[in-house]
Order: sequence, then structure tokens, then C-alpha cells
Amino acid sequence: MISRTHVKALRAGLLLLHLDRELAESAGSSRAQRGAAMRSLGGGGGGADDKVGLPPLDVALAFPQATPASLFPPAVSDYYQFDDLLTDEEKALRRKVRGIMEKEIAPIMTEYWEKAEFPFHAIPKLSTLLLAGGTIKGYGCPGLSLTGSAISIAEVARVDASCSTFILVHSCLAMSTIALCGSEAQKQKYLPSLAQLKTVGCWALTEPDHGSDASSLRTSATKVPGGWHLDGQKRWIGNSTFADVLIILARNADTNQLNGFIVKKGAPGLKATKIENKIGLRMVQNGDIVLNKVFVSEEDRLIGINSFQDVNKVLAISRVMVAWQPIGISMGVFDMCHRYLKERKQFGAPLAAFQLNQEKLVRMLGNIQAMLLVGWRLCKLYESGKMTLGHASLGKAWTSKKAREVVSLGRELLGGNGILADFLVAKAFCDLEPIFSYEGTYDINSLVTGREITGIASFKPAALAKSRL
Repeated sequence: MISRTHVKALRAGLLLLHLDRELAESAGSSRAQRGAAMRSLGGGGGGADDKVGLPPLDVALAFPQATPASLFPPAVSDYYQFDDLLTDEEKALRRKVRGIMEKEIAPIMTEYWEKAEFPFHAIPKLSTLLLAGGTIKGYGCPGLSLTGSAISIAEVARVDASCSTFILVHSCLAMSTIALCGSEAQKQKYLPSLAQLKTVGCWALTEPDHGSDASSLRTSATKVPGGWHLDGQKRWIGNSTFADVLIILARNADTNQLNGFIVKKGAPGLKATKIENKIGLRMVQNGDIVLNKVFVSEEDRLIGINSFQDVNKVLAISRVMVAWQPIGISMGVFDMCHRYLKERKQFGAPLAAFQLNQEKLVRMLGNIQAMLLVGWRLCKLYESGKMTLGHASLGKAWTSKKAREVVSLGRELLGGNGILADFLVAKAFCDLEPIFSYEGTYDINSLVTGREITGIASFKPAALAKSRL
């Protein structure tokens, strides 16, 4: 026997179906008419923001055969026992970072990535990682080994690449610039609060017209009584929309050399706006910065930056750190795929039982072992004072290229779920793309190493000779 409730629901469904057909046939039917019909059925609304249909099922209910990344998979990618190369302190740090990221960030990352918003409430949790300041000693900074700092960045990126970029910009660029190029007074003034993440930093080099050729930047610094006026525009600057401390690289109007300046949030003439519609690192708040006669006092000029060679000191260490982001992303993708293939069944067997899938999984694993060893050797070269710009550039270029293969294979292995951020791989696939490009594109980094091994710079095309034909 059909109840009245069922009859009412059936009538409502038929009415909606009839209404949909009429709307499709009549171009003149307005959204307001549909809203009125919806309200007559108890649906309410009718405004421009109304959503048609029921809310989505929770992914765990919609797809119970595999566990989403909000409950992060165990770490299983250390096949060649890389941990044996770490000190006890580095191992303990790695475990601590992994635990906090899995517990605090994994459950919220998909939501904020989808909204392209940064989870500001998570900054105190990120501060408990004690990574801000990395290798800097004193001033409240952790004074980590470079290897410890690098493996920690990888562990953050394993769970969420956006959080690792937030830390890299803040720590390896903004804080490292102050530590390497600032005065003692500047270090005392700015580093302690930055180390505790009570304040946040950003680092502004790239401009709309100068990306790979950043040394040709046009933002100007003009000397005025008591300080400097900064004029120009920066683009793609991570953390810039909410940073308290902005490191601005500008060209000295008198010497034509690069100088560095510390600009404080809210300075008159400073404007930072968010870049919208990114497909990768969506939680990172990249911004456009406009500087219109922004006054910076002489005490906030970074006395250690007087040429692009001084900037390269910062880029050398940050490029090592960035080389570890693709390693971490690849570890997370492998861990996710490993669990998924064992949980997901087709044709009466887990996907892990199929030869093609095993081959892809092993190829991913092999890439990760090689990436770990390259990253580790890069750290040791830096710590021993032997690392060159070519070493750092090759490391970053190579790990990001190998990681592209890892995430692409992971995307294949997860099938339809490989395009859902809920299962990490699609998100990681997209997040890797900006990393492939920033801190030097693959091509530019290859040319840096190429210049070092051949002695010939090939960044600019050779002048066109007149044809003799």
C-alpha cells in the first residue's frame, strides 16, 4: 500500500520533471519562475545562489571500498631504508612532523584546497612543527641540520604541498634573507616572532614582466631623506595577501644594482591582492603586489643585498628545500596508491593483484628511492660547503621531473578517483605543476647546470646573423 507521503513525493517529482521540460523548451522561462515553483514544493530559494539537487554524499559513504586521504595512509615508501642515513635527532623530527601533519592537516586539507583558502586557524598547529627558521641558529630559531630541515619539508609536502610552500616562503626565503643579508638589529627585531609564526613573512622577487629573467626586475628604490621610496609591481608572491613582513627586491635608482628592503604590512602605498583561478597549490595565497611610493626607512634596508649574486645566496638554500617538495609529494602519492590498490577490488580481486598495476607501483617506488638519495646528497654537499648553484639547480629540476612521472602513474592507478581531491592524487597532481615551475623552471635550472659544466651561458638566444644566402 502506497502511503500519502509517497504519493506527495511522487507528485512533487513529476511536477519538477514537467517544470524542467518546460524550462528546456522555453528560452523565455526565467530563473525566478523556477524559484517560485521550488518554493511551492517547500524547496525555498529562487535566488541566483540556489543549488539544485541534494547535497553530495560524504565520500566515505559514496565510495566505501577505499579510504580517503583525510585518514592518511601509513608511510611505506622508504624501501631502501633511507632512515638509516639520518641521525637520531633527524629521525625523531621526521616522526614528529609526520604525526602532526597526518593528525591536524590531513582532515581539513581537501576542504580548504577546494575553497582556495588558507586555513589560518592551523597556523598555531604548524608552529608546533618548529620548522620556521630551519637551519638558522639563535633568535628563537630551531637551528636544524639542513638534512633535518629538508626531510621535514618533505614530510609536510607528503600530506599537503600548500602547507609546505607556506613554510618554505616564510622560512627559507623571508627568514633566510634576513638571517643571511640583514643587520644584527634586523635579526633581533624580526626573526624571533617569525620563528614562532606569530608573524608571517613573504619574499617578492618575481614581476609581471620578469619571471625567469628575474635579475632584470624593474621595481625601483629611490633614495629620499631618511630612507627609500619603492615603486613597482610584483606577481606570484606567496603569503603576500596576509604577510606581516614583506621582503622586497628592488633596483637602486642610483647604482642600478639590486637591493633588498623589509616592508611592513599596511605600509602606505602598499597593495596586495589575491591571484584567483589557480589549479595548483590552491591553499597558497599568491598575490599581486603594487608599490606606489612605499616609504622604507634606512634601518629596514637589507645591507647584505647589493647585487643579484647576494640574492643567489638565498636561492641556493631555498632551491635545496624546494627539491624536497616533489620528493614529499611523491611519497604521499605512493602511500595513497599502495593502500588504495589493496582496498579497491575489481573482477573479484584487489587492484594490487594485477601485473600492470604492480609494475606502475614499483616504477613509482624506484623513482622515490632515487629522489631521496639525490636530495640527501644535495644536503650533504651544502653542509660541507661543496654545493654549487649547478648542483642545486640539477637537484630541483630532476626531482620535479621524476615526481611528475610518479603523480601521473598514481593518477592512472586510481582511475576515476584519480580526479578527486579526496583521494589526494588529483590534488598532488595539480600541486606539483607550480612547483615544477617556481624557484626556476625545469628548463632554466637545466641551463644553470649546463652553464656550469660547459662554461657557456645559453639563457639568451644568440644574436641573429645576417643570412649569406
